Amino acid sequence: MLRLGLTGGIGSGKSTVASLLATHGARIIDTDALSRATTAAGGTAMPQIAAVFGPDFVQPDGALDRSRMRALAFAEPDARRRLEAIVHPLVRQATDSAARDALESGVRVAVFDVPLLVESGQWAARLDRILVVDCSIPTQIARTTARSGLDEATLRRIIAAQASREARRAAADTVLFNEGLGLADLAREVARAAPHIGL
Repeated sequence: MLRLGLTGGIGSGKSTVASLLATHGARIIDTDALSRATTAAGGTAMPQIAAVFGPDFVQPDGALDRSRMRALAFAEPDARRRLEAIVHPLVRQATDSAARDALESGVRVAVFDVPLLVESGQWAARLDRILVVDCSIPTQIARTTARSGLDEATLRRIIAAQASREARRAAADTVLFNEGLGLADLAREVARAAPHIGL
């Protein structure tokens, strides 16, 4: 089974590319979704988060108060590291389990959708190839503003906290440049790339 890492900056179209790869038979392992599950109500990370950060970071339903945690992580980089030390090992266990399931199911290509693949520094050894979805920063801002309502200043802080476009492209085996493409155009680009990644 080929293990393909998929990454890209916020607003790059990475999730759309993942959906398109799935139509070609890839099994998508969404690490962001697995991470969110650990901090949802009843999530495996929540007891430790409550112990480390205190009850103010737990919503009444038992889930992580994401907005409060986001504000703390921007204000105190050490808080982000403490949160990652709790969540990342749990996400790794979940991704390993999903990969085993894919392998046992006879899947030819497992796509690990990892928003912070380059930033983590831990994924390269676990992957056979890396596909980066790239676009300009103004396009990232325009797309994300349209879908999320976040203001430009907040988005620029998020982008600055992520790996640079240059760093992501340097880590890539394949770069898909998603600038000015409609869905049909993007689907054609994915179809063109599919044979090169075993699909």
